Amino acid sequence: MAKRRKVGNLLALAVLTSVIQRPMHPYEMALMLRARGKEKDMPIKWGSLYTVVQNLEKHGFMETAGSDRQGGRPERTLYRITPAGREELEDWVRELVSTPEIEHPRFEAGLSVLGVLEPKEAAALLQQRLVLLESANAAARTALRESSREVPRLFLIESEYDLAVREAELTWIRSLLDELTSGSFPGLDQWNAFHETGTIPAELTALSEKGSAQG
Repeated sequence: MAKRRKVGNLLALAVLTSVIQRPMHPYEMALMLRARGKEKDMPIKWGSLYTVVQNLEKHGFMETAGSDRQGGRPERTLYRITPAGREELEDWVRELVSTPEIEHPRFEAGLSVLGVLEPKEAAALLQQRLVLLESANAAARTALRESSREVPRLFLIESEYDLAVREAELTWIRSLLDELTSGSFPGLDQWNAFHETGTIPAELTALSEKGSAQG
């Protein structure tokens, strides 16, 4: 089970990772994280960056390390990671890597209520997703291959993982589509009957009620 952290926003994880290299001001942190495409790895709300920095300082994970001024711009406060911040960062990474946590992707939410669509439409939409995924994965493979020529693999493993997950999704969708188009999907007749008559088959109603009673 995930720990309840004093600053649990994943943007805080990214911020701590950036200042582990050297002291930075928040604007510089944002530039670095954007350049690295961190918003692709985790949900980031850039508008909350300054609040996250303040909270990290409040809880002793970062501290001020002076200030700098460039040209006629206002003076900017520099922040550096503290020993407590480094300990928090390392502990957080250990947890993320070692402990599986249930996530709820939008695709999974759509699949959970797929029955509201007719099987033919569901199959057509899955085919559309399949085509888009195949194109995106091909582009990702090319980008990963090109990046690996210059960037150490250590800094590409999250991209490898993302591609592997999407490749697994492709395999699963192809299998599901095969069942839907061949007619071998279990309960396909009842699914079609529901859309033809507007009435949920008795066996499905009983199963739903049984599930509600157990809940």
